Amino acid sequence: MHEMSITQSVVEICEGHAAGRKVIEVVLEIGELSGVVPESVEFCFEACTKGTLLEGAKLTIEEVSGRGTCPACHGEFPLQSLFSPCPGCGAFGLAIVSGEELRVKELELE
Repeated sequence: MHEMSITQSVVEICEGHAAGRKVIEVVLEIGELSGVVPESVEFCFEACTKGTLLEGAKLTIEEVSGRGTCPACHGEFPLQSLFSPCPGCGAFGLAIVSGEELRVKELELE
């Protein structure tokens, strides 16, 4: 489960930015095309925060929908998979507009 190492990295990033202050809440953005399972990150969060500045912090995950654009017809549309064809013209090689995000969006500190 790579979500454990991802969650550990999130904790390290948050501790670095907290500068010694207790973290009350962490808001993560996770794109539906990122390959990260939000429920697994939630599951790992408590274990990864034990004994850190994030212990007891609330984790809020904002899921970002996948969106793509077509280089052939220039349409923009929802995207469920990295390898989907354009629903308008059937072309492949779509450009990802959103959905690959994995970032700490906000930290609430004491």
